[in-house]
Amino acid sequence: MKSAAAVAAKQNHSRLLGLSRETLLSWYDDMLLVRRFEEKCAQLYGMGKIMGFCHLYNGQEAVSTGAIKGALNPDDYVITAYRDHGQAISKGVDPKAILAELLGKYTGTTKGKGGSMHIFDRATNFLGGHAIIGGHIPLASGVGFAIKYRGEKKVCLCFMGDGATNIGAFHEALNLAGLWKLPVIFIIENNKYAMGTAVDRSSAVQDLHKKAIAYNIPSEVVNGMDVLEIYQKVKAAADRARATYEPTLLEIETYRFRGHSMSDPVHGVYRSKDEVEGRKQSDPIILLGETLKEEGLITDQYFDEAEKRIKKIVEECVEFAENSPDPPVDELWEDVYFEGKGE
Repeated sequence: MKSAAAVAAKQNHSRLLGLSRETLLSWYDDMLLVRRFEEKCAQLYGMGKIMGFCHLYNGQEAVSTGAIKGALNPDDYVITAYRDHGQAISKGVDPKAILAELLGKYTGTTKGKGGSMHIFDRATNFLGGHAIIGGHIPLASGVGFAIKYRGEKKVCLCFMGDGATNIGAFHEALNLAGLWKLPVIFIIENNKYAMGTAVDRSSAVQDLHKKAIAYNIPSEVVNGMDVLEIYQKVKAAADRARATYEPTLLEIETYRFRGHSMSDPVHGVYRSKDEVEGRKQSDPIILLGETLKEEGLITDQYFDEAEKRIKKIVEECVEFAENSPDPPVDELWEDVYFEGKGE
């Protein structure tokens, strides 16, 4: 007969999926970095230092951390829409270069030419950052085709918002992925409102994962505020894709704590203050922190130390970006066309 301690240890192991303390703490730090980075972006935008559109990730950090930092290998691909800062950080893109890009500086990820919606980093296989809603989804199928054509054991994660599932390109891309068995994991970050229209007012099928049925692609719903569940579901899909090239669609139910973009109020016309504050009770960073504390992996002291450590990183990003040079005028004519032979 097993002792009570042995049973408890097994339960803890199951709850934390057998992950090491080091891994779990790195996830907590990653989520906290994304949150504090985005808060700083909001501040800089208000100061007029970030121009144009800016879509923040506050509230959705568990999705990028669990799916990208947790479930992927370093050489896997990520392609996404315009709420891309957090996903780029989780993929390993230098946050200094990301913030420099947001400020339009020459040291940015695309030399200051892309801005908030077009973060791109070839070195980490982070393929953007795409502003046209749904326009990047066929590109993900193209990446999946290249992986299969080369016989590689990689996967491509394709992130999109709930509104993108109503775009024709979404259906065309899923059809090809299902037909040709392409190793793409399509992730719907269902934050309930697209820009400002609720899902039940914009989609005839409100269970968005069911749209995969038409293309014979396995799908399921995932709790987007639970980084452990996200990791578990995305890793299972990635393992299947590596073994069989079979695609998956995951509807990750999450929530953004800020407006659609910086020009959109946090609450007002389409959602109430009570709704937003109520959803903050499921803050993914707080939930992970509470779990780690309950399991005896961290103490309150760790939270304080993490805040100081992450604050310093963000401050270094700001210093780097603000002290970086603007792009020279000659750069207007560079990188317009590709020159040379392709791979």
